Amino acid sequence: MTEKEVREEMVRLGASLFERGLTSGNGGNMSARLEDGTFIATPTRSSLGRLRAERLSHVNLSGELLDGDRPSSECAFHLNIYKARPDCGAIVHLHSTHATALACCEGLDPDNVIKPFTPYYVMQIAPLPLVPYHKPGSQALFDAIASYAPKARCLLLANHGLVTTGASLEKAVNKAEELEETARLFFLLKGSGSRIKYLSEQEISQLKPID
Repeated sequence: MTEKEVREEMVRLGASLFERGLTSGNGGNMSARLEDGTFIATPTRSSLGRLRAERLSHVNLSGELLDGDRPSSECAFHLNIYKARPDCGAIVHLHSTHATALACCEGLDPDNVIKPFTPYYVMQIAPLPLVPYHKPGSQALFDAIASYAPKARCLLLANHGLVTTGASLEKAVNKAEELEETARLFFLLKGSGSRIKYLSEQEISQLKPID
């Protein structure tokens, strides 16, 4: 995709996430890598529902702003992921309701927060490591995310929100939507008092990851 197309897609997908309640206020951020290795990111304190293509931040892998508005402070952890994952083409970070609620629960498996109960979670998300809590915007958080980035396509940040990656921005958004829906189903099932039927190891082995 051209830079213009990436900018337009980010505006479109950001508005879609906002309008469907997967983000609110000026929470969350997104980025997408361009063919030259630089990337487009959402500006600091911007609402994903009110992005403007010409004001999106254009940044290089050294963190230098090439043009546009100043990027989000959390752009630093996007840089860490891109450096750790050459295959990563885009990153989405949201504070979506159910995924964030899950991130605030005690007793989670730090290696895979949700035990698989749908094939879509397995194919698009799992494993889902839990990154320990650090102050938002802190170097400690950025370093922690960098250490987890090579291990998984998606991360849950304790008491914070979700991070998903993909070959394209659309695919990273798809994973964010799938993770939020899985968390919502998890709470619905738990709240109903029903016992969850988890997938067996054999059933999981028959599923192939999709980007």
